[in-house]
Amino acid sequence: MYLEKLYAETEVIRKRNGSDSQDQEQLRNKLATALGSFEALDGTQPALDPVLLESTDLGDVIRERVEYSSADGLRVPAYVLIPKKHGNGPFPAVLAWHGHGYGSREVVGLLPDGSEDTGALGIHRHFALELCRRGMIVIAPEIVGFGDRKLTWDTEQNPDTPNSCFPIAAALLLAGKTIAGLRGYEAIRSADYLTTRTDVDASRIGCMGLSGGGMVASLSAALDQRIQAAVICGYSNTYKRSILSRRHCLDNYIPGILLHAEMPELIGLIAPRALFIESGISDPLFPIDATEVTIERVSGIYASMGVQERFISDLFEGRHEISGRRSFDWLAERLSAGGRAISS
Repeated sequence: MYLEKLYAETEVIRKRNGSDSQDQEQLRNKLATALGSFEALDGTQPALDPVLLESTDLGDVIRERVEYSSADGLRVPAYVLIPKKHGNGPFPAVLAWHGHGYGSREVVGLLPDGSEDTGALGIHRHFALELCRRGMIVIAPEIVGFGDRKLTWDTEQNPDTPNSCFPIAAALLLAGKTIAGLRGYEAIRSADYLTTRTDVDASRIGCMGLSGGGMVASLSAALDQRIQAAVICGYSNTYKRSILSRRHCLDNYIPGILLHAEMPELIGLIAPRALFIESGISDPLFPIDATEVTIERVSGIYASMGVQERFISDLFEGRHEISGRRSFDWLAERLSAGGRAISS
């Protein structure tokens, strides 16, 4: 009862402060403040210093493993998939964000040990490969806390622990930062890395993510206007009906954000750039009724800007998973040279 009352009070505060009508830049600044800053105290950030770790020819795709710097002392390993049958580039590029699971290998067609995954497709559907085969360079960074980026003591003392989200998030909160903010910051640094590649067209960058990766995609696209088209899978909802209605990973919680906006308004910060929301109608983590509410509210934001055609959604027969039945081709078309993703 108390928690329900507390949420109701945030609604009153948002309405009193005119949060529904505040301009995008004002809300974007509030979101950035709530997430926390990850630049050095002097406002600088380290050089990317990218290195190529390995390269594998898959026939129709070149799969690279690279590494670059994000915040001071942090290195981000990532897979980069390069199409071989779509000319010489420069190509449009997509940031591919995995959800909770075993990390970036899950979206590029590999098993946890790095061997090729030839079995049945999981909830991620190897979507980075699917996008690359449509003529885009795709980078799949290892999100901090997963895969090769689990904490050492988790790897050594708790090998069955699927991720290190909780201890990293807790440490960041004590320092006035958030793991959502760190992941969003590293997404921006990953876009920085893409712009250094001569085979990437820096004016045609998109992103796609599932679940926790959908959160990274939505927050980074809201903050980084270089991202011209975004696909959010299995995440778009309301905090009230999803994040606050059950036990979720600590990475979902941004201190004080409900004083400024609910999730649909944060997703609406992507407007007027192109946006695709897809969700399974039987998703147990992000209820479809609240997803439909979010779609309606985001659609209203796009309509208010006169760009309703840049927003599309797909509710498919499925659970907490990627579909791709429309979103893969949509993203490829929007980032094509003749696409309609670029905002005026």
